[in-house]
Amino acid sequence: MNPLAALRDAAPTPFWLDSPHRPEPGLALVGATRCDLLVVGGGYTGLWTALIAKERDPGADVLLIEAGRAGGAASGRNGGFCESSLTHGLGNGIRRWPDEIGTLEELGRTNLQAIEDTLTRHGIDCAWERTGSLVVATEPYQVEGLAEEAEAAARYGGKPVLLDADAVRAEIDSPTFLGGLWNKEDVAMVDPARLAWGLRQACLDLGVRIHEHTPATSLDDQGTVLAVGTPYGSITARRVALATNAYPSLLRRHRPYTVPVYDYALMTEPLTADQLASVGWRNRQGFADCANQFHYVRLSEDNRILWGGYDAVYRYRGRVRAEHDQRPETFATLARHFFTTFPQLEGLRFTHAWGGAIDTSTRFCLFLDTSHQGKVAYVAGFTGLGVGASRFGAETMLDLLAGERTERTALQLVRRKPLPFPPEPVRSLGIGITKWSMARADRDEGRRNLWLKTLDRFGLGFDS
Repeated sequence: MNPLAALRDAAPTPFWLDSPHRPEPGLALVGATRCDLLVVGGGYTGLWTALIAKERDPGADVLLIEAGRAGGAASGRNGGFCESSLTHGLGNGIRRWPDEIGTLEELGRTNLQAIEDTLTRHGIDCAWERTGSLVVATEPYQVEGLAEEAEAAARYGGKPVLLDADAVRAEIDSPTFLGGLWNKEDVAMVDPARLAWGLRQACLDLGVRIHEHTPATSLDDQGTVLAVGTPYGSITARRVALATNAYPSLLRRHRPYTVPVYDYALMTEPLTADQLASVGWRNRQGFADCANQFHYVRLSEDNRILWGGYDAVYRYRGRVRAEHDQRPETFATLARHFFTTFPQLEGLRFTHAWGGAIDTSTRFCLFLDTSHQGKVAYVAGFTGLGVGASRFGAETMLDLLAGERTERTALQLVRRKPLPFPPEPVRSLGIGITKWSMARADRDEGRRNLWLKTLDRFGLGFDS
Protein backbone atom coordinates (compact mmCIF):
# COMPACT_ATOMS: atom_id res chain seq x y z
CA MET A 1 0.00 0.00 0.00
CA ASN A 2 1.19 3.51 -0.80
CA PRO A 3 1.48 5.32 2.57
CA LEU A 4 0.11 8.49 1.00
CA ALA A 5 -3.22 6.76 0.35
CA ALA A 6 -3.82 6.91 4.09
CA LEU A 7 -4.06 10.71 3.77
CA ARG A 8 -6.74 10.74 1.08
CA ASP A 9 -9.60 11.93 3.30
CA ALA A 10 -7.76 13.50 6.25
CA ALA A 11 -9.58 16.59 7.49
CA PRO A 12 -7.37 19.72 7.45
CA THR A 13 -8.17 20.65 11.04
CA PRO A 14 -6.73 19.84 14.48
CA PHE A 15 -8.27 16.65 15.82
CA TRP A 16 -8.63 17.94 19.39
CA LEU A 17 -10.53 21.07 18.31
CA ASP A 18 -12.86 19.06 16.08
CA SER A 19 -15.00 18.14 19.07
CA PRO A 20 -18.55 18.50 20.37
CA HIS A 21 -17.04 19.54 23.72
CA ARG A 22 -15.92 22.88 22.27
CA PRO A 23 -17.66 25.70 24.15
CA GLU A 24 -19.44 28.59 22.50
CA PRO A 25 -17.16 31.62 22.15
CA GLY A 26 -17.44 34.52 24.53
CA LEU A 27 -18.56 37.94 23.39
CA ALA A 28 -16.12 40.54 22.12
CA LEU A 29 -15.40 43.51 24.36
CA VAL A 30 -17.38 46.60 23.40
CA GLY A 31 -16.86 49.90 25.19
CA ALA A 32 -14.54 50.94 28.00
CA THR A 33 -13.82 48.92 31.13
CA ARG A 34 -11.40 48.78 34.06
CA CYS A 35 -9.74 45.89 35.90
CA ASP A 36 -7.03 45.08 38.42
CA LEU A 37 -5.27 42.56 36.17
CA LEU A 38 -5.58 42.27 32.41
CA VAL A 39 -4.39 39.02 30.82
CA VAL A 40 -3.73 39.22 27.09
CA GLY A 41 -3.98 35.79 25.47
CA GLY A 42 -6.33 32.88 26.06
CA GLY A 43 -3.99 29.92 25.68
CA TYR A 44 -2.62 27.88 28.57
CA THR A 45 -0.37 30.67 29.84
CA GLY A 46 -3.12 33.25 29.95
CA LEU A 47 -5.72 30.88 31.39
CA TRP A 48 -3.37 29.70 34.14
CA THR A 49 -2.46 33.31 34.93
CA ALA A 50 -6.09 34.36 35.28
CA LEU A 51 -7.04 31.27 37.30
CA ILE A 52 -4.14 31.47 39.74
CA ALA A 53 -4.64 35.23 40.16
CA LYS A 54 -8.24 34.63 41.27
CA GLU A 55 -7.23 31.76 43.53
CA ARG A 56 -4.60 33.97 45.18
CA ASP A 57 -6.97 36.94 45.54
CA PRO A 58 -10.67 36.12 45.01
CA GLY A 59 -11.53 39.80 45.27
CA ALA A 60 -9.31 40.85 42.36
CA ASP A 61 -11.04 41.97 39.17
CA VAL A 62 -9.35 39.85 36.48
CA LEU A 63 -10.11 40.30 32.79
CA LEU A 64 -8.79 38.02 30.01
CA ILE A 65 -8.97 38.95 26.35
CA GLU A 66 -8.23 36.62 23.44
CA ALA A 67 -7.87 37.56 19.75
CA GLY A 68 -9.58 34.35 18.60
CA ARG A 69 -11.06 31.66 20.82
CA ALA A 70 -9.59 30.50 24.11
CA GLY A 71 -7.46 27.40 23.51
CA GLY A 72 -7.86 27.79 19.76
CA ALA A 73 -4.18 28.04 18.82
CA ALA A 74 -1.19 26.01 20.04
CA SER A 75 -2.88 25.17 23.36
CA GLY A 76 -5.69 23.33 21.59
CA ARG A 77 -3.77 21.51 18.87
CA ASN A 78 -0.54 20.24 20.46
CA GLY A 79 0.41 16.64 21.17
CA GLY A 80 -0.90 16.65 24.73
CA PHE A 81 2.39 15.76 26.47
CA CYS A 82 2.28 17.46 29.88
CA GLU A 83 5.86 17.22 31.13
CA SER A 84 7.41 18.27 34.41
CA SER A 85 10.52 19.67 32.71
CA LEU A 86 10.76 23.47 32.75
CA THR A 87 13.94 23.48 30.66
CA HIS A 88 12.93 21.49 27.57
CA GLY A 89 14.60 18.38 28.90
CA LEU A 90 17.23 17.64 31.50
CA GLY A 91 20.17 17.91 29.11
CA ASN A 92 19.26 21.43 28.03
CA GLY A 93 18.80 22.42 31.67
CA ILE A 94 22.15 21.00 32.80
CA ARG A 95 24.01 22.82 30.03
CA ARG A 96 22.41 26.19 30.77
CA TRP A 97 21.79 26.18 34.55
CA PRO A 98 24.10 23.56 36.08
CA ASP A 99 24.03 25.21 39.52
CA GLU A 100 20.24 25.26 39.83
CA ILE A 101 19.10 22.31 37.73
CA GLY A 102 18.25 20.29 40.86
CA THR A 103 15.93 23.07 42.02
CA LEU A 104 14.43 23.42 38.54
CA GLU A 105 13.71 19.70 38.34
CA GLU A 106 12.03 19.73 41.76
CA LEU A 107 9.99 22.84 40.92
CA GLY A 108 8.92 21.14 37.70
CA ARG A 109 7.66 18.07 39.53
CA THR A 110 5.82 20.25 42.03
CA ASN A 111 4.27 22.14 39.13
CA LEU A 112 3.10 18.94 37.42
CA GLN A 113 1.43 17.74 40.62
CA ALA A 114 -0.19 21.16 41.06
CA ILE A 115 -1.72 20.79 37.58
CA GLU A 116 -3.17 17.40 38.52
CA ASP A 117 -4.48 18.82 41.81
CA THR A 118 -6.13 21.72 39.96
CA LEU A 119 -7.92 19.32 37.61
CA THR A 120 -9.31 17.46 40.62
CA ARG A 121 -10.25 20.62 42.51
CA HIS A 122 -12.14 22.13 39.58
CA GLY A 123 -13.52 18.88 38.16
CA ILE A 124 -11.79 19.31 34.78
CA ASP A 125 -12.24 16.23 32.58
CA CYS A 126 -9.43 16.29 30.02
CA ALA A 127 -8.47 12.60 29.69
CA TRP A 128 -5.53 13.06 32.09
CA GLU A 129 -3.34 9.92 32.20
CA ARG A 130 -0.16 9.85 34.32
CA THR A 131 1.42 7.22 32.06
CA GLY A 132 4.87 8.70 31.68
CA SER A 133 6.68 8.64 28.36
CA LEU A 134 9.38 6.74 26.51
CA VAL A 135 12.44 7.98 24.67
CA VAL A 136 13.27 5.35 22.04
CA ALA A 137 16.50 4.68 20.18
CA THR A 138 16.06 3.88 16.49
CA GLU A 139 19.77 3.90 15.55
CA PRO A 140 22.54 1.85 17.22
CA TYR A 141 24.57 4.91 18.23
CA GLN A 142 21.60 6.25 20.23
CA VAL A 143 21.42 3.29 22.61
CA GLU A 144 24.48 4.29 24.65
CA GLY A 145 23.06 7.78 25.04
CA LEU A 146 19.97 6.39 26.76
CA ALA A 147 22.10 4.91 29.53
CA GLU A 148 23.85 8.26 30.04
CA GLU A 149 20.48 10.02 30.13
CA ALA A 150 19.17 7.56 32.71
CA GLU A 151 22.19 8.14 34.94
CA ALA A 152 21.78 11.93 34.73
CA ALA A 153 18.05 11.75 35.49
CA ALA A 154 18.67 9.60 38.56
CA ARG A 155 21.15 12.20 39.89
CA TYR A 156 18.39 14.82 39.91
CA GLY A 157 15.57 12.83 41.43
CA GLY A 158 14.23 11.03 38.37
CA LYS A 159 13.29 7.36 38.39
CA PRO A 160 13.79 6.28 34.78
CA VAL A 161 13.61 2.66 33.65
CA LEU A 162 16.18 1.66 31.02
CA LEU A 163 14.85 -0.85 28.46
CA ASP A 164 16.74 -3.00 25.99
CA ALA A 165 15.35 -3.80 22.55
CA ASP A 166 13.18 -6.69 23.73
CA ALA A 167 11.85 -4.76 26.72
CA VAL A 168 10.95 -1.65 24.77
CA ARG A 169 9.23 -3.73 22.08
CA ALA A 170 7.27 -5.46 24.82
CA GLU A 171 5.89 -2.01 25.64
CA ILE A 172 5.37 -0.72 22.08
CA ASP A 173 6.18 -3.09 19.25
CA SER A 174 8.07 -1.51 16.38
CA PRO A 175 10.86 -3.17 14.40
CA THR A 176 12.70 0.17 14.46
CA PHE A 177 13.07 0.28 18.28
CA LEU A 178 16.50 -0.72 19.61
CA GLY A 179 16.18 0.51 23.19
CA GLY A 180 14.20 2.86 25.37
CA LEU A 181 14.10 4.97 28.51
CA TRP A 182 10.78 5.08 30.35
CA ASN A 183 10.13 8.12 32.52
CA LYS A 184 7.18 6.72 34.44
CA GLU A 185 6.32 9.61 36.78
CA ASP A 186 7.12 12.99 35.26
CA VAL A 187 4.87 13.06 32.18
CA ALA A 188 1.09 12.88 31.76
CA MET A 189 -0.98 12.54 28.60
CA VAL A 190 -3.89 14.93 28.22
CA ASP A 191 -6.50 16.03 25.69
CA PRO A 192 -5.02 19.49 25.12
CA ALA A 193 -8.17 21.23 23.92
CA ARG A 194 -10.30 19.90 26.78
CA LEU A 195 -7.60 21.04 29.21
CA ALA A 196 -7.80 24.57 27.81
CA TRP A 197 -11.60 24.55 27.82
CA GLY A 198 -11.64 23.21 31.36
CA LEU A 199 -9.31 25.97 32.53
CA ARG A 200 -11.51 28.52 30.75
CA GLN A 201 -14.60 27.27 32.58
CA ALA A 202 -12.77 27.24 35.91
CA CYS A 203 -11.81 30.87 35.32
CA LEU A 204 -15.41 31.79 34.59
CA ASP A 205 -16.60 29.91 37.68
CA LEU A 206 -14.23 32.00 39.83
CA GLY A 207 -15.42 35.26 38.32
CA VAL A 208 -12.79 35.98 35.66
CA ARG A 209 -14.27 38.09 32.86
CA ILE A 210 -13.38 36.65 29.45
CA HIS A 211 -13.82 38.40 26.10
CA GLU A 212 -12.95 36.43 22.98
CA HIS A 213 -12.49 37.81 19.45
CA THR A 214 -10.85 40.79 21.19
CA PRO A 215 -7.25 41.40 20.12
CA ALA A 216 -5.15 43.91 22.02
CA THR A 217 -4.06 46.61 19.59
CA SER A 218 -2.09 49.04 21.76
CA LEU A 219 -0.49 49.41 25.19
CA ASP A 220 0.12 52.83 26.76
CA ASP A 221 1.52 53.73 30.16
CA GLN A 222 -0.60 56.35 31.91
CA GLY A 223 1.39 56.53 35.13
CA THR A 224 -0.35 54.48 37.79
CA VAL A 225 -2.37 52.50 35.24
CA LEU A 226 -2.05 51.08 31.73
CA ALA A 227 -4.39 51.67 28.80
CA VAL A 228 -4.92 48.81 26.34
CA GLY A 229 -6.81 49.37 23.12
CA THR A 230 -9.06 46.84 21.38
CA PRO A 231 -11.02 47.11 18.11
CA TYR A 232 -14.31 48.03 19.78
CA GLY A 233 -13.26 49.22 23.20
CA SER A 234 -10.54 50.05 25.69
CA ILE A 235 -9.26 48.71 29.00
CA THR A 236 -7.66 50.49 31.94
CA ALA A 237 -5.66 48.07 34.08
CA ARG A 238 -3.41 48.29 37.12
CA ARG A 239 -1.31 45.36 35.87
CA VAL A 240 -1.00 43.53 32.53
CA ALA A 241 0.20 39.96 31.89
CA LEU A 242 1.16 39.27 28.28
CA ALA A 243 0.66 35.67 27.18
CA THR A 244 0.74 35.85 23.38
CA ASN A 245 3.64 33.41 22.82
CA ALA A 246 4.04 32.79 19.05
CA TYR A 247 2.11 35.92 18.12
CA PRO A 248 3.78 39.36 18.02
CA SER A 249 4.07 40.93 21.45
CA LEU A 250 2.58 44.30 22.26
CA LEU A 251 6.09 45.17 23.44
CA ARG A 252 8.27 45.63 20.39
CA ARG A 253 11.50 45.21 22.31
CA HIS A 254 10.50 41.66 23.21
CA ARG A 255 9.76 40.52 19.67
CA PRO A 256 13.37 39.58 18.73
CA TYR A 257 13.47 37.02 21.57
CA THR A 258 11.04 34.57 19.93
CA VAL A 259 10.33 33.25 16.47
CA PRO A 260 7.30 31.22 15.33
CA VAL A 261 8.12 27.74 14.03
CA TYR A 262 5.54 25.54 12.36
CA ASP A 263 4.95 22.04 13.72
CA TYR A 264 2.73 19.39 12.08
CA ALA A 265 0.82 16.28 13.13
CA LEU A 266 -1.43 13.48 11.91
CA MET A 267 -4.15 11.54 13.73
CA THR A 268 -5.27 8.05 12.73
CA GLU A 269 -8.69 6.53 12.91
CA PRO A 270 -9.31 4.49 16.09
CA LEU A 271 -7.40 1.22 16.16
CA THR A 272 -9.40 -2.00 16.31
CA ALA A 273 -8.71 -4.39 19.17
CA ASP A 274 -6.58 -6.55 16.86
CA GLN A 275 -4.61 -3.57 15.56
CA LEU A 276 -3.92 -2.35 19.08
CA ALA A 277 -2.87 -5.84 20.15
CA SER A 278 -0.40 -5.97 17.25
CA VAL A 279 1.32 -2.89 18.67
CA GLY A 280 0.96 -3.74 22.34
CA TRP A 281 0.98 -0.39 24.12
CA ARG A 282 -0.88 -1.68 27.19
CA ASN A 283 0.64 1.05 29.38
CA ARG A 284 -0.36 3.87 27.02
CA GLN A 285 2.85 5.89 27.35
CA GLY A 286 3.65 8.62 24.92
CA PHE A 287 6.98 8.32 23.16
CA ALA A 288 9.52 10.29 21.16
CA ASP A 289 12.59 9.15 19.30
CA CYS A 290 16.16 10.31 19.93
CA ALA A 291 16.81 12.12 16.65
CA ASN A 292 17.32 15.86 16.34
CA GLN A 293 14.38 15.82 13.94
CA PHE A 294 12.23 13.75 16.26
CA HIS A 295 8.69 12.42 16.23
CA TYR A 296 6.29 12.61 19.18
CA VAL A 297 3.63 9.91 19.39
CA ARG A 298 0.81 8.94 21.73
CA LEU A 299 -2.58 7.25 22.00
CA SER A 300 -5.76 9.26 22.31
CA GLU A 301 -8.55 8.37 24.70
CA ASP A 302 -10.31 6.41 21.93
CA ASN A 303 -7.11 4.62 20.81
CA ARG A 304 -6.13 6.72 17.82
CA ILE A 305 -2.42 7.32 17.25
CA LEU A 306 -1.20 10.89 17.09
CA TRP A 307 1.98 11.09 14.99
CA GLY A 308 3.69 14.47 14.92
CA GLY A 309 6.95 16.35 14.72
CA TYR A 310 10.02 15.80 12.52
CA ASP A 311 9.72 18.95 10.39
CA ALA A 312 10.02 22.33 12.10
CA VAL A 313 9.43 25.06 9.53
CA TYR A 314 10.35 28.72 9.93
CA ARG A 315 8.83 31.21 7.51
CA TYR A 316 10.78 34.27 6.37
CA ARG A 317 10.21 37.25 8.70
CA GLY A 318 8.35 34.99 11.11
CA ARG A 319 4.97 35.43 9.52
CA VAL A 320 2.10 33.63 11.28
CA ARG A 321 -0.53 32.88 8.66
CA ALA A 322 -3.41 30.40 8.58
CA GLU A 323 -2.35 29.16 5.14
CA HIS A 324 0.88 27.81 6.67
CA ASP A 325 -1.09 25.39 8.87
CA GLN A 326 -1.29 22.94 5.96
CA ARG A 327 1.92 21.52 4.42
CA PRO A 328 1.29 18.46 2.22
CA GLU A 329 4.99 17.64 1.81
CA THR A 330 5.36 17.34 5.59
CA PHE A 331 2.21 15.24 5.91
CA ALA A 332 3.54 12.91 3.21
CA THR A 333 6.86 12.56 5.08
CA LEU A 334 5.06 11.86 8.36
CA ALA A 335 2.84 9.24 6.73
CA ARG A 336 5.84 7.38 5.29
CA HIS A 337 7.62 7.45 8.65
CA PHE A 338 4.50 6.18 10.42
CA PHE A 339 4.24 3.01 8.34
CA THR A 340 7.99 2.41 8.59
CA THR A 341 7.60 2.45 12.36
CA PHE A 342 4.38 0.42 12.43
CA PRO A 343 4.29 -1.79 9.31
CA GLN A 344 1.73 -4.05 11.03
CA LEU A 345 -0.80 -1.18 10.74
CA GLU A 346 -0.82 -1.10 6.95
CA GLY A 347 -4.24 0.01 5.75
CA LEU A 348 -4.89 2.33 8.69
CA ARG A 349 -6.00 5.77 7.54
CA PHE A 350 -5.44 9.27 8.90
CA THR A 351 -8.55 11.26 9.76
CA HIS A 352 -6.91 14.61 10.56
CA ALA A 353 -3.79 16.46 9.35
CA TRP A 354 -2.87 19.85 10.78
CA GLY A 355 -0.15 22.22 11.83
CA GLY A 356 0.45 25.58 13.39
CA ALA A 357 2.96 27.96 14.90
CA ILE A 358 4.71 27.48 18.23
CA ASP A 359 7.10 29.97 19.81
CA THR A 360 10.76 29.23 20.35
CA SER A 361 13.65 31.11 21.90
CA THR A 362 17.41 30.73 21.51
CA ARG A 363 17.57 28.74 24.75
CA PHE A 364 14.58 26.55 23.76
CA CYS A 365 12.54 27.09 26.92
CA LEU A 366 10.55 29.78 28.68
CA PHE A 367 11.87 33.18 29.66
CA LEU A 368 10.26 36.08 31.51
CA ASP A 369 10.61 39.83 31.75
CA THR A 370 8.87 42.95 33.08
CA SER A 371 8.44 46.45 31.71
CA HIS A 372 6.64 49.72 32.46
CA GLN A 373 8.10 49.94 35.97
CA GLY A 374 6.93 46.43 36.80
CA LYS A 375 3.32 46.96 35.77
CA VAL A 376 3.68 44.59 32.76
CA ALA A 377 5.01 41.03 32.81
CA TYR A 378 5.70 38.71 29.91
CA VAL A 379 6.51 35.02 29.42
CA ALA A 380 7.19 33.16 26.17
CA GLY A 381 9.61 30.82 24.39
CA PHE A 382 8.19 27.45 25.51
CA THR A 383 9.36 25.69 22.28
CA GLY A 384 6.67 23.03 22.33
CA LEU A 385 6.83 22.12 26.03
CA GLY A 386 4.32 24.66 27.28
CA VAL A 387 1.54 22.29 28.32
CA GLY A 388 3.12 21.92 31.76
CA ALA A 389 5.62 24.79 31.92
CA SER A 390 2.94 27.39 31.12
CA ARG A 391 1.54 27.04 34.64
CA PHE A 392 4.99 27.71 36.13
CA GLY A 393 5.34 30.71 33.83
CA ALA A 394 1.96 32.03 34.96
CA GLU A 395 2.82 31.73 38.65
CA THR A 396 6.15 33.45 38.10
CA MET A 397 4.57 36.29 36.11
CA LEU A 398 2.19 36.93 39.00
CA ASP A 399 5.11 36.92 41.45
CA LEU A 400 6.88 39.51 39.30
CA LEU A 401 3.78 41.70 38.99
CA ALA A 402 3.35 41.59 42.76
CA GLY A 403 6.99 42.60 43.24
CA GLU A 404 7.61 39.50 45.34
CA ARG A 405 10.96 37.74 45.69
CA THR A 406 10.15 34.04 45.65
CA GLU A 407 12.06 30.86 44.97
CA ARG A 408 10.87 31.19 41.39
CA THR A 409 11.86 34.84 40.82
CA ALA A 410 15.32 34.22 42.31
CA LEU A 411 16.18 31.70 39.57
CA GLN A 412 18.73 32.56 36.91
CA LEU A 413 16.25 31.07 34.45
CA VAL A 414 13.88 33.89 35.41
CA ARG A 415 16.36 36.72 35.96
CA ARG A 416 18.19 36.36 32.65
CA LYS A 417 16.75 36.49 29.16
CA PRO A 418 18.07 34.47 26.21
CA LEU A 419 20.04 36.01 23.39
CA PRO A 420 17.74 37.60 20.78
CA PHE A 421 17.47 36.27 17.26
CA PRO A 422 19.31 38.37 14.65
CA PRO A 423 17.32 40.41 12.12
CA GLU A 424 16.45 39.14 8.66
CA PRO A 425 17.93 37.88 6.43
CA VAL A 426 20.56 36.60 8.88
CA ARG A 427 17.81 35.00 10.99
CA SER A 428 16.46 32.85 8.15
CA LEU A 429 19.95 31.94 7.01
CA GLY A 430 21.03 30.88 10.51
CA ILE A 431 17.87 28.86 11.18
CA GLY A 432 18.20 27.17 7.79
CA ILE A 433 21.86 26.21 8.33
CA THR A 434 21.04 24.92 11.81
CA LYS A 435 18.19 22.77 10.56
CA TRP A 436 20.34 21.36 7.75
CA SER A 437 23.17 20.65 10.19
CA MET A 438 20.91 18.84 12.65
CA ALA A 439 19.47 16.68 9.88
CA ARG A 440 23.00 15.89 8.76
CA ALA A 441 23.95 14.91 12.33
CA ASP A 442 21.02 12.48 12.38
CA ARG A 443 22.45 10.82 9.26
CA ASP A 444 26.01 10.81 10.66
CA GLU A 445 25.54 8.98 13.97
CA GLY A 446 24.88 12.19 15.87
CA ARG A 447 28.18 13.88 15.00
CA ARG A 448 27.81 17.65 15.23
CA ASN A 449 29.49 19.71 12.51
CA LEU A 450 31.47 22.91 13.02
CA TRP A 451 28.33 25.08 12.85
CA LEU A 452 26.59 23.15 15.64
CA LYS A 453 29.75 23.04 17.74
CA THR A 454 30.05 26.81 17.39
CA LEU A 455 26.44 27.26 18.52
CA ASP A 456 27.19 24.98 21.48
CA ARG A 457 30.18 27.11 22.41
CA PHE A 458 28.07 30.29 22.51
CA GLY A 459 25.22 28.68 24.43
CA LEU A 460 22.90 28.46 21.42
CA GLY A 461 23.15 24.75 20.73
CA PHE A 462 20.35 22.26 21.15
CA ASP A 463 19.74 18.57 20.62
CA SER A 464 16.53 16.77 21.37
